[in-house]
Amino acid sequence: MTANLVLPAVLRPTAMGQTMIATEAATVGEALDRLADEWPQLERRLRDEQGRLRQHVRLYLGDADISDLDGMATKLFDGARLHIIPAVSGGSC
Repeated sequence: MTANLVLPAVLRPTAMGQTMIATEAATVGEALDRLADEWPQLERRLRDEQGRLRQHVRLYLGDADISDLDGMATKLFDGARLHIIPAVSGGSC
């Protein structure tokens, strides 16, 4: 199945400016593994050395946070859009 990983602007420089990366994967974890093979610099921004999703990163399949589904075992469907959302901080009031 082809899933599309949607990158926010802050992560696009680590993927040569791409806004979306298509990958063949059956689960979220498999999609991230394939992403790691192709874009190791992006992988370091998403998962720690043990392969766990970094605390400040959220993944959404449609409107659902994968942590509310089956986590990395969440099944993907053909044409799925997996949105990568890193936390944003800083600035002033």
